[in-house]
Amino acid sequence: MIHITKMNLLQYSVLIILLIINPIYCFSQNCEPAYKLNPVSSNNNIEWSKFPQFSLPFKIIYSGPRFGDTQSQPLKHGFSHIAAYSGPEPGSIPVKNRAVLWYGVATNAGQQPWADNVLRSPWGNDTTVYRNYWDNFASTVQADIVSLDIERMQREDRDILALKTNAQIPLQYRNLSDNEFLATYKRDIRWWHAEAVKRLKAKIDPATLISAYSDVPVRNTWLNITSNSWQDWTTNVARTHYLNQDNAGKVGGLYQNELTILSPSPYYYYGYDNPFGKDYLSYLLFHIEVNRAWSDKPIVPFVWLRIHDSYDPNTPMITPFMAEATAIFPFFSGATGLWLWENPFFPGSRQENYAAYEHFIYGLYRLSEFKDMFEGTHQLVIPQSARDNMEQQNPVWRGVVKGTDIVIAAQNPYAADNAETIVNVYYNKWYRTITLKGKEVFLCKFDLNDTINSTAPFLAEVAIFPNPAGKDLNVLLTGVNGMADVDFSLFNIQGQLIMQKTIKSFAGETKELIPLPKLASGMYIARFSNQNRVFTRKVVVIQ
Repeated sequence: MIHITKMNLLQYSVLIILLIINPIYCFSQNCEPAYKLNPVSSNNNIEWSKFPQFSLPFKIIYSGPRFGDTQSQPLKHGFSHIAAYSGPEPGSIPVKNRAVLWYGVATNAGQQPWADNVLRSPWGNDTTVYRNYWDNFASTVQADIVSLDIERMQREDRDILALKTNAQIPLQYRNLSDNEFLATYKRDIRWWHAEAVKRLKAKIDPATLISAYSDVPVRNTWLNITSNSWQDWTTNVARTHYLNQDNAGKVGGLYQNELTILSPSPYYYYGYDNPFGKDYLSYLLFHIEVNRAWSDKPIVPFVWLRIHDSYDPNTPMITPFMAEATAIFPFFSGATGLWLWENPFFPGSRQENYAAYEHFIYGLYRLSEFKDMFEGTHQLVIPQSARDNMEQQNPVWRGVVKGTDIVIAAQNPYAADNAETIVNVYYNKWYRTITLKGKEVFLCKFDLNDTINSTAPFLAEVAIFPNPAGKDLNVLLTGVNGMADVDFSLFNIQGQLIMQKTIKSFAGETKELIPLPKLASGMYIARFSNQNRVFTRKVVVIQ
């Protein structure tokens, strides 16, 4: 028999109220980290020793400031490799924990056309000099990971064609047609990039992992991500960079085949207060997700805890919540590691607070509390592409499922500091409603066997706007009793199916942006169905 006192009756009543108002109180676990961060207040200091020791099942490379640390503290606090050595390092660090960032691959072999920042030419270079330089460097390398920093190629077709008017380019190439000039430049510049890796591989341990800074299928700038649909980004080879293509223009080829890891560089070009700065998280995740779509190679992005201008010594640190999110979210989009970079000339050249580094370490620590979820067989839950997150400027959430558990990471980068954001998170038939406070980084584990549905969910109403529509269809679904799958279909007036997809509808209002294929102007029929309820809406498309 259970005896209920006045006190535990009161507690029981409060719990029931919490369950009714917000079911997260019953079914969430481990939401509060065991350790709370008190950020460093002194300048030019990272207080490693105050953090608990922890590890992660990822390759996370530390290439940041050491400030006198000679005890390999990063390796005790979430990082697996060190690339910025201090004191007796690297001799005291096992090879499996060493990483090397190879600067000057193209520029440290004397005055060569490839090294010239204006030319960046594959023609007229002294092959012997380059090979000797590469061989000498490779003979000193003992590391688990090497990343080449090359950055010597003309990125766009217009920049390549501009070389045809440069007298330093051999005449035999300038006499080629534009198409031949483009194809020849791209072929030959790929050869130089690949040759550097081949010479490196010939002298190092075959197990060494090789990447190259930013040399990935999709190299992108901040401002054009939403110009193309997610489908276009992931299927149109024209969105990929020629450096990572073969001579037929397909992703792969001489250079990419030599790399074992892909390392995009989603540095933040704007501070959070800039209108574009609020897209920082979707920008980071886009680079991971889009390159995973083009390649099955591991993704280890370079990240930097400053607003990007590597030539400006006054460039500021990013905000604490940006640093913490940068440490957590990439792994929910499929990254297998991170390379934390710092300009080696910045630390110590001025007095500044490195709290952003501690928030990054704290993000790794919080993630470590769920590290078993990323080990062995697990599944990523990405409800919406980062590209679409950026366009809609909505809260970002991702999940990782293993067995009967799911870990959710969520943040609303667009929220005011004191605002509350309600976010519906789900996997198959499981769902929860969570509340985010301001721009907090939410991280919590749930049991998928815990359910809160008491009545079958159903769709109550559908609205479409604007109508007439253009490239996209905005849909507003009104749902009752939790989450439901709503089947959307679009037909032309002849009854032919144009497209279909499944939309998740939640209790209350659910907004969904549906990118439309290229359609002729005219009348179409949109159909929404859930169980025994069907809604049809006429849609006028004007292109």
